[in-house]
Amino acid sequence: MKRKDNYEIIRNMNATQSHKNGASLKLLLVIFLFSINTVAQDKEQFLTAKESEPSNFGWMQGFPPAEDKVLHTWDGSFFKFPALRWSVVHMREMLPTQNVSRGLGAPEPFQYNLDPYIDSLSFIPWNATKPMTWEASLWENYTDGMIILHKGKVVYERYFAELTETDVHAVMSLTKSFTGTLASILVAEGSLDDTKLASFYVPELEKSAYGDATVRQVMDMTTALKYSEDYANPRADIWEFSAAGNPLPKPKNYKGPVGYYEYLETVEKQGEHGEVFGYKTVNSDALGWIISRATGKSVTRLLSEKIWSKIGMEQDAYYQVDSKGIAFAGGGLNAGLRDLARFGELIRNKGNWKDKQIFPKAVVNDIMKGGSKEAFAKSNHSNLKGWSYRNMWWITENENTAFTARGVHGQTIYIDPAAQMVIVRLASHPIAGNAANDATSLPAYKAVAKYLSNK
Repeated sequence: MKRKDNYEIIRNMNATQSHKNGASLKLLLVIFLFSINTVAQDKEQFLTAKESEPSNFGWMQGFPPAEDKVLHTWDGSFFKFPALRWSVVHMREMLPTQNVSRGLGAPEPFQYNLDPYIDSLSFIPWNATKPMTWEASLWENYTDGMIILHKGKVVYERYFAELTETDVHAVMSLTKSFTGTLASILVAEGSLDDTKLASFYVPELEKSAYGDATVRQVMDMTTALKYSEDYANPRADIWEFSAAGNPLPKPKNYKGPVGYYEYLETVEKQGEHGEVFGYKTVNSDALGWIISRATGKSVTRLLSEKIWSKIGMEQDAYYQVDSKGIAFAGGGLNAGLRDLARFGELIRNKGNWKDKQIFPKAVVNDIMKGGSKEAFAKSNHSNLKGWSYRNMWWITENENTAFTARGVHGQTIYIDPAAQMVIVRLASHPIAGNAANDATSLPAYKAVAKYLSNK
């Protein structure tokens, strides 16, 4: 039986659950699709990357746009493929947001040493026998933007679909790695103790599953939660989380929690903390609450002060927020391609930027040591054998000690220390899950790393 796409699921859910959440359910998956990373979907026929270029459709063009070209939040149309290829670059126009300031200093431009040979590099995708070129993989994976740094210089940069060098793009679950990095910085600086219980910093969580979970277990997602992110199941907990975080007005008959934080207080425990890796977006939002309480500052302010205003970013970033103005720490960040590359390069250099130590080296050393392989092996990531998870980064544990931030629809920051390489990909793949593109992206990254290492 062919699996329905996520947006058909929304429509069916609305039909079966309208008594509970009303018309606003149509928006819920739209906002929280960002958090899922491992949805398994059967291969379906979609428009190709070239066929789904936003310029082919004329959405939101005109003064005003024609009615049949208007994309809405209330009905979910703005994030239904192929419209999502437009909306990932226009989230601020559709949803409430909070700014991440780059500060007042001048941007620091990259040095360029573009390598035209990269497009012709070939590799063998997983479970395939025929080679694929690097350029072909970009189209296969609905790439919106791709940049590669080698030894700090830009060797490759391309833009597709709606994205240009002056735009920002929804990074989705890459956001989690920013949240984890901020927490790691605070731990290294001594203002956050990862051995303390989450409820030490947020007493409101004491009666929830987080009441007896350590900050470290939250950071590594080894919390034992009675919580499902199965988007195909209309009764999954993700829908209650989504309803709580929906920034639009609640239906009159809505009686659930309001905002991300109120929902976190309701999460129940199932099992023992520390035993199994479980990729659950609520952990990132719990961590966002913890670091805000530890510092008295919002996630957006922390990111600006600790990183964004310190390394010559070109553009402000921004987060999507709930109805109480709380940033979605699990998937709401939007940023420019080159600025994401700057962040990746900062991480590759262990917090050093232009001979200035922005944060302690211990932050990245702790990420790179990885998490529990045993806990990871018990999770549902069978294609990522031997990997681990630490501080909300995915650790490949490969021979080059590569590690990566990963987001739904194909967002990636891939750091290969041995090759002195950083890759950032922004994308709008029609399938909500990295399993849909890992076979043609992870081996491609290794091929580029090998090539650059030999230069």
